Amino acid sequence: MRVRITQGQKTRFTRKLLAWWARAARDLPWRQTRDPYRVLVSEFMLQQTQVSRVEQYYPRFLERFPDLETLARARPRAVREAWDGLGYYARARNLHDLAREVTRRHDGTLPAKPDELVKLPGIGPYTAGAVATFAYEKPVPAVDTNVARVIRRVFLGINHAPRTTPRPLWDLAHALVPKNGKRAWRFNQAIMELGALVCIARKPRCPECPVRSVCKTGG
Repeated sequence: MRVRITQGQKTRFTRKLLAWWARAARDLPWRQTRDPYRVLVSEFMLQQTQVSRVEQYYPRFLERFPDLETLARARPRAVREAWDGLGYYARARNLHDLAREVTRRHDGTLPAKPDELVKLPGIGPYTAGAVATFAYEKPVPAVDTNVARVIRRVFLGINHAPRTTPRPLWDLAHALVPKNGKRAWRFNQAIMELGALVCIARKPRCPECPVRSVCKTGG
């Protein structure tokens, strides 16, 4: 699978997407910060957990463990207790292990580049891209299931979801991300939001979609 997009396609899609984001974006607490640790915690919590539930746990966890060093010093039982109720407890263990490793090997500073972040416990390609763009405003893609769905439908005209995200889809996402860091931050937030609220897996809300006119599936 190899797909090329023209500059015109990219421009039209991005313009429509960002205009929609400016008026429709949800006010979520992790969008109000560029602190790498706080962004990291939100990304770990959001894995396989509804946003509304993370909104409840996120501030409480940060109150108990306000920075990477505090989390690194904590006992495993304390971290588990703070996570209790969110499920998928391997995430809490990985986050704790990551905090210890970054404190020990990186002087307490979370790396800024995806290829360095992905080496840390619990971080895959998506989380590495998300932390890089949402904390450090790097112009890199962050392809989760929502983003992959939007790209497949808009640019490939494909509705079905493969079990994994193929490399060409990441390449296409990389081509779409603006080169300006602040604009890349908004773009990545916006395309995730579109997949979460409008271009949903079942019964997508095509009549409400801001990019419908440029979409190969819903246009």
